Amino acid sequence: DEFDTTKEHIVKILVYAALLSLLVSRELLALVTECADDDAVFPPGRWAATFRSHAQLILDDLGDFLGYSPPPLLERLIEDAQKIHDQRPILQETLATATQPRGEA
Repeated sequence: DEFDTTKEHIVKILVYAALLSLLVSRELLALVTECADDDAVFPPGRWAATFRSHAQLILDDLGDFLGYSPPPLLERLIEDAQKIHDQRPILQETLATATQPRGEA
């Protein structure tokens, strides 16, 4: 994909997100391959589509494992949509806070 941006922090976030996704995908593929029948095959394109289609479930399970309890979504959307641009938290800060286990944020 292409993103037309000159903001360094956005580029860094996108690169980190891509690297983390690749790392998680490869680790899960290794686990799936280990647990599957010996004759099972996982073509890269099919695995990528499978991983994408299960990404939200993977994030939910990871959040549960880390003890992360997100704020109620509807209230958060209403609150953030009312803020002017400069008042909204930037993605990097939100990500850093969201990935900490409960009690450390």
